[in-house]
Amino acid sequence: MHIGLVGLGKMGGNMRTRLRNKGIEVTGYSRNPDVADVTSIEEMVKTLPSPKTVWIMVPHGKPTDDVIDEVSKYLEPGDLIIEGGNSRFSDDIRHATELATKGIGYLDCGVSGGVWGLQNGYGLMVGGDVALVEKAMPIFDALRPEGERAEGFVHVGDVGAGHYAKMVHNGIEYAMMQAFAEGYELLEKKEIIKDVHGTFAAWQKGTVVRSWLLDLLVKALEEDPGLSQIKGYVEDSGEGRWTVEEAIANSVPMPAITAALFARFTSRQDDSPAMKAVSALRNQFGGHAVKKAD
Repeated sequence: MHIGLVGLGKMGGNMRTRLRNKGIEVTGYSRNPDVADVTSIEEMVKTLPSPKTVWIMVPHGKPTDDVIDEVSKYLEPGDLIIEGGNSRFSDDIRHATELATKGIGYLDCGVSGGVWGLQNGYGLMVGGDVALVEKAMPIFDALRPEGERAEGFVHVGDVGAGHYAKMVHNGIEYAMMQAFAEGYELLEKKEIIKDVHGTFAAWQKGTVVRSWLLDLLVKALEEDPGLSQIKGYVEDSGEGRWTVEEAIANSVPMPAITAALFARFTSRQDDSPAMKAVSALRNQFGGHAVKKAD
C-alpha cells in the first residue's frame, strides 16, 4: 500500500516512520524541505497509485482547510482523504460534504499517542463510511498499538464522530492532568513530605490512580526535580474548549473538565485581575489584609 502524508511535524514525521516500518509506502510532503520527500503537494499526489489515499496531519482550522482544498485539486472520484489532525467535528462534516460533490471520500481520525506513538503505536478513533474505513484498515492497523484491534482502534460512527471522540478524550485528559498537578502542589507544600517524586513513583503499580500520565509525571520529576526549569504557563489546543462548549450545548454537567480548562487560563496571568478583585472584596467586607503590588 502506498499513501501520501501531508504534515511531517512531531506526530506526522513519526507516523511516516511507523507506517514505513510496517510495510506501508509513504510519500510525505512538508513545507520544511529538510524532511519532505517531494517539493509540492501536486508532486506527492502524482507518485500515488489509484485509487489514491492522502493522510493530512496539520494544525486544525485554516491550515487544514487550505491543505484539503489543495490536495483535492489533484484527486479523482474514488480517492480518499483522511484528516488525522485535531479538526472540530463540525469542520469534518463540512469537508466530507464538499468532497462528496467531487466523488472524493473522507474519513476523520482522532489520533492519540503524542511523541511516544512511534514506539507504542497510536490510539485511533475514526468517523466515516464503513466501506472507506475497511479500505483504509491496513493503514490503521499499521499505526495502532500491537495486540487486539479493539484495544487501540475504534470506528466510532459517522463523519465527525472520530474527532468528537478525540475531543472528549482530550477533555478527560485535561481533568486528569489537573488532578495530578494539584496533588503534586499539595505534596510539595507539606513539610512532613520528604520525597514527592518517590510518592508518585510508588503509585505506579497497584494503586487506583496508576496510568500512563502518572508514569510521565514521574519521568518529568526524575528529569527535573521540583520542575524548576518549567514556567507555569499552559496552552490549550482547542479540544478542551470544544468539549466544554458541547457540554453546554447538550446540558451535560462537566465541572472537572471545565475547571481544568479555566485553570489553564489562570496559568497565563502573571497577576490575575480576578484574584485582585477577590482580595479587594475580602479587604472591604472583612478587613482582611492585602498584599501590595510590586
